[in-house]
Amino acid sequence: MRRTVACVLVAAFVLSAVPGVSAARETRTPDGSVAWDSLRWGPCPEEVSAPRLECSTLTVPLDYRKPDGRKIEIAVSRLPSENPSRRRGVLLTNPGGPGGPGLDYPAALAASGLPRRVLDSYDVVGMDPRGVGRSAPVTCDLTERQRARGAFAQYAHTPVDVVTEARYARTIAEQCATSRTAWMLPHTTTANTARDMDRLRAALGEPKVSYLGASYGSYLGAVYTTMFPQRSDRVVLDSNMSDSGYDYEAMRLFARGLADRFPDFAAFAAAHPEYGLGSTPAQVRAKFFELADRLDDKPVHGIDGTLLRGITLEYLYSDALMPLLAEMWQALDENGPLPPAPPPPSGDMENLMSARLAVTCGDSRWPDSVWQYQGNVAVDRAKYPMLGGSTANIGPCAFWPDERPEPPVHIGDRGPSNVLMVQNERDPGTPLAGARKLRRAFGQRATMVTADQGGHGVYPFGANSCAKDAVTTYLTTGGRPDHDLACTAEKGR
Repeated sequence: MRRTVACVLVAAFVLSAVPGVSAARETRTPDGSVAWDSLRWGPCPEEVSAPRLECSTLTVPLDYRKPDGRKIEIAVSRLPSENPSRRRGVLLTNPGGPGGPGLDYPAALAASGLPRRVLDSYDVVGMDPRGVGRSAPVTCDLTERQRARGAFAQYAHTPVDVVTEARYARTIAEQCATSRTAWMLPHTTTANTARDMDRLRAALGEPKVSYLGASYGSYLGAVYTTMFPQRSDRVVLDSNMSDSGYDYEAMRLFARGLADRFPDFAAFAAAHPEYGLGSTPAQVRAKFFELADRLDDKPVHGIDGTLLRGITLEYLYSDALMPLLAEMWQALDENGPLPPAPPPPSGDMENLMSARLAVTCGDSRWPDSVWQYQGNVAVDRAKYPMLGGSTANIGPCAFWPDERPEPPVHIGDRGPSNVLMVQNERDPGTPLAGARKLRRAFGQRATMVTADQGGHGVYPFGANSCAKDAVTTYLTTGGRPDHDLACTAEKGR
């Protein structure tokens, strides 16, 4: 169970300004466009193989300021259009993270209902971002116990708890900084992954690429279309982070997400008395705090109050997991056997967690004063008591090296109006409050569609046909809503 919590909760400069980019080796494609390197498609690794999915590798600079220096290889995949007469280009994809592999994502999208019109219109392309999976993976040498602890800090009930957590956070940061892949850390950033994406675009011989990214992938897409506005075609950002990406404020925002989403579960549990969690939403909420306090005093099956909070957030990513969450609470309440946990995501959990740290700590600077975390914990614990004492607590990024190769990319309104944002109103992982910040930053560049539903992810996995149809229409015809659109709840939601 601890492993499952860690799985989901990890379940964030323009290239032309970088000196020397023009020195990259380039070739001409049959249509006369420029392509760097070349891609030779072949079978995918066994663990990501799927019908029609092809794989290759792309060589890119480790440091784009030194394009003739050390190189790394990026693993890429392609699900080709089966209807060449309708193919209009390439759809780059990213499933989120940071730290999540994306090599198998094109096949996962197809298997999960990506409409045939979209599959015909594009070669759907995936990649393991740098530092992840088969793309120069990073490590922090995390032990099994450290992996099991998950992505969130311990819930801080007192200022002393923050001091205690600081010692643990410093240990993790030092492990990352002294690991055998420490040389990757300054270069494992969202901006460099965006540069890798543009190298991939060129290697594919495409003057422009479309994009579909979810969760952290929304921020990656926002960075790409900011750095390369004239090379991005139709951009779809799903389950959106704010314009500052996966920084400390985004971590704190998880507490807001659980507060937004929890009423859906409270209503569900109250309507199902067989779970014994309360007959009203207020009673279900009270049960949460009672159970968390009791598990902090005496864990059950190795689950303490912090893990209960993490499990609750994790399982509220999908309506389908609500019965399992209710069973989990019931088992912990009664000290009974735990129900089977959902299978963890595929991939190396140590690498996933290490890459998440590399990107989140490398993209932006986090506060480095313990007293500041103590103050923020007090604020968030009062405002969002279900999770605020954990998500505002100190983490390894507080002890990351201060030096950064470049500042974070500033998301703004300069560029073509080609961004479609889709967002659930009650998303626990990327709350609507953050999405609205990104929407404001984009200005006239974006249109946003919100769906009156909970959970994490809209397209193509969600159930709101209004929101999903808007994405399909945009990807296949280029038509977007004339203004921001609110999709009402649909029957059965």
